[in-house]
Amino acid sequence: MKIMLACTSGGHFSTMRGLEPFWSQHERVWVTDFKQDTEILVDRDRVYWFPYQAPRNWVAVLINLPKTVRILRRERPDLVISTGASIAVNFTIAAKLLGIRFLYIESISRSEELSLSGKLVYPLADEFYVQWQQLTVKYPKAIFKGTVA
Repeated sequence: MKIMLACTSGGHFSTMRGLEPFWSQHERVWVTDFKQDTEILVDRDRVYWFPYQAPRNWVAVLINLPKTVRILRRERPDLVISTGASIAVNFTIAAKLLGIRFLYIESISRSEELSLSGKLVYPLADEFYVQWQQLTVKYPKAIFKGTVA
């Protein structure tokens, strides 16, 4: 199975790295912004360096959407996994348009309410995971399987 891992740097990248026991078993390609923590991917994995997209910057979402579609068409992953943040919105929309399964993992910091990205992605994601059991009451589509180490 070919997996695309789409996330921003920082905590979202750290969460994605915590999922390595799963994704390391598959062909994969990353989409992330180039920062000090993500540069470890250079010469290790295939990466598309995506411009940083600030939260709530709808202009950037619209500008980056065609690039997102081009990346997905070029790579043709079986599954896109995102841990956020705003980059998840682009990849959810494009994946749904292209018929690609999309899986989202909400941040562990979101214990009472979903992030803005999570709220936007929730109705579109094929699978939506949270790291706090109580969120499954408020969001019945959400799946709780524990926390990402």
